[in-house]
Amino acid sequence: MEDLIAARPSKIKIYLIFIKFRLSFLVILSAISGYLFAGGGDLIELLLLVAGGILVTGSSNGANQIWEQNQDKLMHRTKGRPLPQGFMSQSEAYIIVIFSLILGSTFLYLINLYSALLGLFAFILYVFFYTPLKKVSPWAVFVGAFPGAVPPLLGAVAAMNDFGLLPGVLFFVQFTWQFPHFWSIAWLLNEDYQRAGFYLLPSKSGKSKFSAFQIMVYSLALIPFSLIPWFLDWCGNITLFVASGLGILFFVYSYRLYISLNDKDARKLMFASFVYLPIIQFVYVLDKSEQILFK
Repeated sequence: MEDLIAARPSKIKIYLIFIKFRLSFLVILSAISGYLFAGGGDLIELLLLVAGGILVTGSSNGANQIWEQNQDKLMHRTKGRPLPQGFMSQSEAYIIVIFSLILGSTFLYLINLYSALLGLFAFILYVFFYTPLKKVSPWAVFVGAFPGAVPPLLGAVAAMNDFGLLPGVLFFVQFTWQFPHFWSIAWLLNEDYQRAGFYLLPSKSGKSKFSAFQIMVYSLALIPFSLIPWFLDWCGNITLFVASGLGILFFVYSYRLYISLNDKDARKLMFASFVYLPIIQFVYVLDKSEQILFK
């Protein structure tokens, strides 16, 4: 959606591109899974969570584009965005970001205070810490993994109105997943990122054995970490088999990248990461529901 735009699109499409609506919607799927896994079942709460999550995430994405509009002009992947193309004014961009943040936070507050605070925490960390740090250090990925792992935590807290072990476990699984997911993208876009002064692979050597090794380590760690809900008896054997099988397959893709160091295997790992997370999260939900039904 944000690739080069041949003709000036409609205002609605410009705004959807600006907030990265498709990405925001995918992110909110994690929040929905967290809400359902934590026992949430109120339709109004769920709708508020979806609307609030999309708006706060969209606000973060928009603020990121305001901050990085000069860098976006330099990269092939991003030079078609609304601000570099002149499809949107600076004041327009600020209005959308502020309006989305206020409205989204209000929706989350209507669920409970903790949900609103989590949304604001993710916004602040993403915009004011992760975004500027991208030009300074690869540690930006570690910082960015915190707001990136908030969605399932947010969903669980929305359902429970409290923090605890269950929201923390969901956060931890997605936090670990962030590293092979993002680094596979950074591998493919390494040259593009370098044009803007971003060095986001885990090693200064770039597409190296050391970078691939770290990707592989985090992929391997996902296998036992994704089984924590099973170890804690929140889920049944379906989780054991699916999480183990997907985790091993995901690790195999990262191992192939470690051996080959080529973009083809990085691309396979990237697509595998997109598939892995929603399957795992909704297997948790369905397996827990089945346990409750048959107990």
